Amino acid sequence: MPENGSGGNGEATAGTRVGLVMDSLRERIASRSLMPGARVPSIRAMTGTLGVSKSTVVEAYDRLVAEGVIVARRGSGFFVSGHAPPFTLADLGPRLDREVDPLWLTRQSLETGSKVLKPGCGWMPASWLPEDGVRRALRAVARDPQSLLADYASPAGLPALRQQLAWRLAQHGVDAPPEQIVLTDGGTHALDLVCRFLLEPGDTVLIDDPCYFNFQALLRAHRVRIASVPYTPQGPDLAAFERALIEHRPRLYVTNSAIHNPTGATLAPAVAHRLLKLAGEHDLLIVEDDIFADFEDEAAPRLAAFDGLARVVSIGSFSKTLSAAVRCGYIAARAEWIEPLIDLKLATSFGNGQLAASVVHRMLVDGTYRRHLEAMRAKLADAMSETIRRLGYAGLDIWTRPRAGLFVWARLPGALDAADIARHALCADVVFAPGNVFSASQTAAGFLRFNVSQCNRPKVYEALQRAMDANAVSGAARRERV
Repeated sequence: MPENGSGGNGEATAGTRVGLVMDSLRERIASRSLMPGARVPSIRAMTGTLGVSKSTVVEAYDRLVAEGVIVARRGSGFFVSGHAPPFTLADLGPRLDREVDPLWLTRQSLETGSKVLKPGCGWMPASWLPEDGVRRALRAVARDPQSLLADYASPAGLPALRQQLAWRLAQHGVDAPPEQIVLTDGGTHALDLVCRFLLEPGDTVLIDDPCYFNFQALLRAHRVRIASVPYTPQGPDLAAFERALIEHRPRLYVTNSAIHNPTGATLAPAVAHRLLKLAGEHDLLIVEDDIFADFEDEAAPRLAAFDGLARVVSIGSFSKTLSAAVRCGYIAARAEWIEPLIDLKLATSFGNGQLAASVVHRMLVDGTYRRHLEAMRAKLADAMSETIRRLGYAGLDIWTRPRAGLFVWARLPGALDAADIARHALCADVVFAPGNVFSASQTAAGFLRFNVSQCNRPKVYEALQRAMDANAVSGAARRERV
C-alpha cells in the first residue's frame, strides 16, 4: 500500500495510508465522538494509534484543513471546525460500495418494480400474505361502532390486542401480562424506543456477527459503539461472548433467539442458560427480537422465557407474517420500565396506529391469522427444501439447515466474493444480499443470504450462476497477472 496519496482530491487518497488517517478522523467527527471545537488527537498520538508515519499524519491533517474539516491553531494543534455536519449513517461503520450498502439495497428492493427479482430482501412476496383477510378486517373494523377511527390510541395501545399478545407470548413460555406490554408501530419502532430508554451516546452494544444489518444502522443512529461476537449454529460463541463482556463492558446485547437473521439458526437451550448466567455476572441487558416467532412450528428456547423479563426485553411485530403495510409491533418488559417507555413513546410519536392494532386484533380473534400461518409454514417448508437443493446444485455450502423461516445462509465456492456476485447480478435485475452487509467485522465476504420465498424463479439461479462464472474468470485473470 503506498504511504502517501498523489494529487489533491479524495480519489487520490482512497486506499492509501493518508486516506486511512482521513477516514478515521472523519468517522470520529461523524459519530460525534469529536464535536465541533474539540481538539483533534496530536500527530504523535495518531501516529501511534494507526501505526503510520508522522509525515502521513501531517499530510492527512493538511488535506483535512484544506477541506475545512479541521482548523490549525498555531501552538495549540488541530481542532474540529465549525458546527457538526448533518448526521449521515453512511459516514459510520465500514465503508461499502453503494451497490452493496445495506440501506441502499433496502431502498432498491422497496423502489424497484416487479421485473426486479429480490432473493436478497427480507420479506415475503405480497401474494404470500393474507391481503384478502386484511381487507375483510378493515371493513369489519370500519363497521364496528366501538372502533376508534378518528382518535388517538390509549398510551399503552389497544387493550384487547395486548391481552391477545400476553396469551401468545405465554405459548412461548414468556410470562408477560397485558400491563407489561406496550404497542408500537412495528419492530423497528420497538427497538428504537428501547434504545432511547436504555442507552446513552458512547455506550457499547453487543451484536451477533453476522446479524440483521438494520440493528447496526439503528445503533449507529443512537451514537453508540458496536462490538460483535461470532455466531454459531447453536447461538453466539460463548468464549468470545465472555471475552467481549470483559473487554468492552457492553450495556446491551441485541439478538434473535429463534430463526436468527441472517443465518436461520436456532439458539440451543444450553447456550441460552450460559448466556444468561454471563449476562447476570456482567450486568448486561438483552433485547430479544422475536419478529420471526410465528414462522416456527415448534417454539424454540426464548431468553425472555428463561429470564422472566428480568434483564431481557422482548420485541416483535406482524410486519413479516401479516402485512408490512399494517405497522404493528410490541415491547414486553419488566413492570417498572413500562411507564417510562410509554412516556418516550408519547414524546416521540404520540402513540401508535389504532387502526393497525384493531386490524391485527380482528385477524387474531376471527381465525384468519391462524389459518394463514398454517398455509404459510407449509409453503415456506417446501420453498426452503427447494432453495437448499438448488443452491447445493450450484456449488454453495449451506451453513446450517434452518428449522423454519425465510432465510438460508450459504457460502460461495472457492474464493468468490459475494459483493462481486451482487454487483454482477444487479445488472440482470436480481438483488442479492452479500454477507458483509450483515457482518460488523467484515468477515462474511464469501456468504450470501437467500430469502427462500423470493427464490422460486429460475432467473435467480441463472443470474447467480452467470455471476459466479464471470467472477471466477476475472479472479483467475487477476491471479495470472500477478
